[in-house]
Parts: sequence; C-alpha cells; structure tokens
Amino acid sequence: MSTQQWSEHIVLTELQDDPAFSDDLATLIEQVEKNSSLDVLLNLAHVNYVNSSNLAKLLRLRKVVTITNGRRLILCSVNTHVWGLFLTTGLNKTFEFADDVSLGLTDLQIGRPPEKNKGK
Repeated sequence: MSTQQWSEHIVLTELQDDPAFSDDLATLIEQVEKNSSLDVLLNLAHVNYVNSSNLAKLLRLRKVVTITNGRRLILCSVNTHVWGLFLTTGLNKTFEFADDVSLGLTDLQIGRPPEKNKGK
C-alpha cells in the first residue's frame, strides 16, 4: 500500500488487488480509528477486482471515517469493471467518487466540509 499524508487532515492511499487490498484496508482502518481528523482519498486505479470481503472492508472504512469521525472518504480512479460492481450493488449511492486523484484532492481541500457526527 502506498499511503501519503497529503496534508494534516488528508490521507491518500493507493490500493492494489488482493491479497494486498484486504491487508491495506485493515491497516488504513486502524489508522483512521487512531486519528479521527483524517479525510481519506482511496486511489483504485490499480484495482481490477473487488470481492464481497473487500466491499465489507470498504463499508467498515466508510463507517469509521464518515459516521464515527465525521470526515470524508472519496474513492477515485475506479475502472469500468469495479464501477459496474458499485452500480450493481447500489453502493454508488453510498460512497463519494472522483474521476482521478487531483479532482479528489481538490474536492477534499476546497469542497464541502465534512458532515458532523449526527449520532449514527
């Protein structure tokens, strides 16, 4: 996993296909549980396949980042095959997406502020 602390409050993580995908997401989840002030940008440019276990980890990450911490999680550079999975499962309405890393970073830096924890 390639992780960069882009700014004080933004982490950029580039994911790879499994088996690294699962391990890297578990590590990232631990990181955001320890630091609740992080927005996360996930670069999926090198991910060609996502299985149910991967989806469960992405949902867990989303819960920690957006609901528990009140921050933002954006997925970017999603290829056509993986995008089809998000559409089929309806998760395209659950996650935020950006076309590429630069647009995702711009959105996190000057986009809408993170939603506050509403006790969910």
